[in-house]
Amino acid sequence: MAAVAAGNGTPREEEGPSGEAAAPPPQAPTSVPGARLSRLPLARVKALVKADPDVTLAGQEAIFILARAAELFVETIAKDAYCCAQQGKRKTLQRRDLDNAIEAVDEFAFLEVSCCVK
Repeated sequence: MAAVAAGNGTPREEEGPSGEAAAPPPQAPTSVPGARLSRLPLARVKALVKADPDVTLAGQEAIFILARAAELFVETIAKDAYCCAQQGKRKTLQRRDLDNAIEAVDEFAFLEVSCCVK
């Protein structure tokens, strides 16, 4: 949100604690036709959930949350892998970039055994 500067009524950007401009607040989803809240196909996510013999029922909200979590996971690991590629002066991700990201980030430790087997 823009704040009004003292005295003149012109908008100015608010500053964050470090003195730089604060990021704008996240926008609520709009009801624009064709806008999707999830980039992954929910039917495919639902099929994956149903493939698990331990799952008997899964509501539409649970399917959406799982799809969104998967999107965020892929986005995070891709960004970290891209940073590894940039360190190697490349723009194209390679398998070793994913391996390096998995080794470098503690949150990806659960992938070390399953992903690094070649």
